[in-house]
Amino acid sequence: MNTDKLYLYRCLELAKNGLGNVAPNPMVGCVIVLNDKILGEGYHQQFGEAHAEVNAINSVKNKELLSQSTLYVNLEPCAHFGKTPPCADLIIKNNIKKVVIGCTDTYSEVAGKGIERLKNAGIEVVVGVLEEESIALNKRFFTFHNKKRPYIILKWAETNDGYIDIDHNGNEVDNWITSPLSKKLVHKWRSEEAAIMVGTNTALNDNPQLNVREWTGKSPLRLVLDLNLRLPTTLHLFDKKIPTLVFNYKKDSTEENLELIQLNNSKPLVPQCLEVLHKKNIQSVIIEGGAKLLQSFITEGLWDEARVFIGNKTFNKGLKAPQLNISPTSKEKISDDVLLIYKQ
Repeated sequence: MNTDKLYLYRCLELAKNGLGNVAPNPMVGCVIVLNDKILGEGYHQQFGEAHAEVNAINSVKNKELLSQSTLYVNLEPCAHFGKTPPCADLIIKNNIKKVVIGCTDTYSEVAGKGIERLKNAGIEVVVGVLEEESIALNKRFFTFHNKKRPYIILKWAETNDGYIDIDHNGNEVDNWITSPLSKKLVHKWRSEEAAIMVGTNTALNDNPQLNVREWTGKSPLRLVLDLNLRLPTTLHLFDKKIPTLVFNYKKDSTEENLELIQLNNSKPLVPQCLEVLHKKNIQSVIIEGGAKLLQSFITEGLWDEARVFIGNKTFNKGLKAPQLNISPTSKEKISDDVLLIYKQ
């Protein structure tokens, strides 16, 4: 492996530490190297706080060495004032001689301006080292800015005979399909995304909390489709412990941690929801709804990734699981379950 790739891999490792904490900003890691020795490193730790380049430069004890060093970063340094000053200016101020970048930033406020500013200052700039890996790491960020919608993850569990739910017949029944380990993994996933969505039937049948009680981290924004506002307010979803949006056709209203958003019933449902979420700067959503809600995203082609558990259970009858007419990109065993990953 060549030297540039080696240090860019380290940048990617560092950047991942920001998952779930930096959105809607991208995950960024930075390494500063002199004579094949790491002088300093850092990553973007929390939205609104210092960027990776700032933390890496601050970690270098002898600042005089910066002018002889190479800075590695997985995403183009910013060139605009946001929550913090431009990182490109800080790099120039410290006379860093060379910058190696994983990929350019397609966000309109950056979009090559950081690279241009570095080059105009006489800094040697290399772009495109581990480019695919750098883009993949910030798939949420790039999807949000390029497609003007959140990154959509479909998630469901189905039995080994292809059912997502059992017949309830108005009664409470045990419809749990997967193992406790898979449940813990799902709660970890929730902590990594901005929002989580369910439909009316899932809310009624399962009374979910949609939090991260099996993991540590921040619970995502809860999204509920209740088009006719028929869900009882006694459900966990309306406990106001976590910010919650309710998409409906009846009214708009706002209370503490509970907002009702009225949609137009003459327009397609899914695109309307995604438009609202884009305006609210929500970068990613896990869809954990029932078969109908999941299939609506599949039919519209508005999804990026699907995570499907095959549980070691048989229902024989019930609600059939959604259908994806593509092959999974990966498959792994989670306790007694099988996890299939699909990507568009």
